[in-house]
Amino acid sequence: MWLPWQIAVGLAVGLAGLSYMPQPWKIKPIAREAAIILALYALWIRAGEFEPFGVKGGLDRGLQVWNAERWLHLPSEVWLQKQILPHGWLVQASNIYYAAAHVPGAIAMLVFLFFRHRHHYRVVRTTLAGVTAISLFMHYTPVAPPRLYPQLGFVDTAIRYNQSVYGNFGAGVSTQLAAMPSLHVAWAVLVGVAVFALERTRWRWVAVGHMLLTIFVVTDTANHWWLDGVVGGALLVPAFLFARFIHRGQRLVTSRPEPVSLLVESGQTTR
Repeated sequence: MWLPWQIAVGLAVGLAGLSYMPQPWKIKPIAREAAIILALYALWIRAGEFEPFGVKGGLDRGLQVWNAERWLHLPSEVWLQKQILPHGWLVQASNIYYAAAHVPGAIAMLVFLFFRHRHHYRVVRTTLAGVTAISLFMHYTPVAPPRLYPQLGFVDTAIRYNQSVYGNFGAGVSTQLAAMPSLHVAWAVLVGVAVFALERTRWRWVAVGHMLLTIFVVTDTANHWWLDGVVGGALLVPAFLFARFIHRGQRLVTSRPEPVSLLVESGQTTR
């Protein structure tokens, strides 16, 4: 469904080379950032192909998450799913949104911020990369999603309507046991919060809508527990603090040009 990681790597290398070639200055930052995003995308796809450590452990941890939610008195995901199961069109729309919206949503945010809020773009981009890296590392400790527990009342809605990106359990196990934390939710929360904080047009509400809709569909399709989303959203905090720290020096340099640069820009020359 998505671009193979090998092609993404090739495109990233080509764009990186293009960014160093003589060309209009406006194209260089676009080529450079596109190369970075494609490289991160390739890493995300490739990392997801590795197997987790123990299928049975993942199933046991999924039950532990369910029990922890009952102890915390969180609303039941089973109850939410039962509200939509009679509405086939809503179930199928949720399956499609879950499978297709998270990557385009993140890319759309990056493009939007690059052209409208360039000063904040790098921090947001690095936050996205950071939360993805932390989540991928945590995915090597497998946690099964709700849809693998029919005994608890869950239904695999994607399998029911032949819309599954995973297939039956046993094929593509690594991604099937990567429920905790939810990258879908982490990315969507970043989209919603970043655009809402920086933008003052109606697009801020589109971003918030994407965030809320993502939280809804990952739950009503039984692909994630509530706590998966909570942890995914919480990981944005250390990722953002790290991004702000590493880009702070760069912002200071670009915001305080050298005196010679100021003279050149004002049409004066040094003698």
